[in-house]
Amino acid sequence: MSLIEVVDGQVELVVRAAGGSSAASVRLFNWARSDGYELAFSVEVMDGGLHALLDSVFVTVWDSMGEFFDGLARDFRGWEGTRVWTNNHLVVTATFGSGGYVCLGWTLRSDVFGNGWEATVSTVVEGGEEMTAVAADMRDFLGQG
Repeated sequence: MSLIEVVDGQVELVVRAAGGSSAASVRLFNWARSDGYELAFSVEVMDGGLHALLDSVFVTVWDSMGEFFDGLARDFRGWEGTRVWTNNHLVVTATFGSGGYVCLGWTLRSDVFGNGWEATVSTVVEGGEEMTAVAADMRDFLGQG
């Protein structure tokens, strides 16, 4: 499930597992527009003892991050295989599992050439209303300003 919050005047998007049963969470924050085509934000992932942070993930209008999440919400009946959205420092994977749940894998990479650290957490979201809420919140987060 996701949650849009305003903290110190900044909009944050937090994605947690369905029902809040897992400690895994992903937080997108510090949104800023670079120009008419690119924006930047910070991403933090946590799960148990794991804590990783990227200060700047740059996303362009051509990266279609919002469209990726909209597609997951539209296909609430499921799909085969793994769907992947990626840019240089952030990779989001989605698999549809039994019981109508979507497993979202969030991988942060400190270096695009594989020479740095990498951290992955997974959040599980119900494929219907909860996935639709995550997609809507992602559009709202990305479309600020």
